Amino acid sequence: MRLFLTQLRFELQKMFSRKRTYIGFCAFLLMEVIVLFLLNLPKPKAHMRHLIEQNGYGFDDYYSGVTLAMFILLWTTTLLGSLYLALVAGDLMAKEVEEGTMRMMLCRPISRIRITLLKYISAVIYTFVLIEFIGLTALLAGLAYRGYGGLFVVAPEEGIFALIPPARGLWLYLLAVPLLALSMTSISSLGFLFSCCNMKPAAASIVTLSVIFVDFIFRGIPYFESLHAWFITTHLSTWMHIYESYPPWWRMTEDYSYLLGLDLTCLIVGSAIFLQRDLK
Repeated sequence: MRLFLTQLRFELQKMFSRKRTYIGFCAFLLMEVIVLFLLNLPKPKAHMRHLIEQNGYGFDDYYSGVTLAMFILLWTTTLLGSLYLALVAGDLMAKEVEEGTMRMMLCRPISRIRITLLKYISAVIYTFVLIEFIGLTALLAGLAYRGYGGLFVVAPEEGIFALIPPARGLWLYLLAVPLLALSMTSISSLGFLFSCCNMKPAAASIVTLSVIFVDFIFRGIPYFESLHAWFITTHLSTWMHIYESYPPWWRMTEDYSYLLGLDLTCLIVGSAIFLQRDLK
């Protein structure tokens, strides 16, 4: 176990030493600034005021830093987060093969199974680090701009409209961030799967994004509403249900079981493909 943890530490050092690993962190910092600026323009602000006040609540009480952070997460992570997770996960195996370092690793007494496990765990850790970074910086930026207050959540596609008191709103936000990271792990798992195939790193990232974007497009077509349970993005958004007055725990458990099953499948299939590859 000590050797495995040492090897994992080296894998993380290798991953975080690459410049492209930090593109997502920088991009989301810029995105947070842009979203905060746009949300405080007169028309978007007036629309938010109308939604809050028509339900009998005070605008200044619920248009808070926590609310702004929530909107940043809701509007940016699913699509923009997919881009940077696919970029890093698609590099994991394919980049090592392309640069020839994978052959050097296999010359040592280490099994291919261990290599795939180390790479996959590295991808999961990166996913949680990126999402937690986004959640924390969005919250700090929102609090610095609007201060502490209640949480206003509106997600029409999920049927969620909630106005939550300050203490509970902050608690639910902090709980939602790791749930979001758990959902986004499935995107990293897809990236890992394609990275194990015989393709370039850029191709692995593009194929991963194509799967997610096509899934997202089909889910948005009204004629496919009866097939929503089969789309990955339907289950990715289950973290939003934590904001309901009575969260549907059974449904959330089913969604996360589906996603964890997808993650395990990607790990097994990716490992099986990598075990059969000739890297000479």
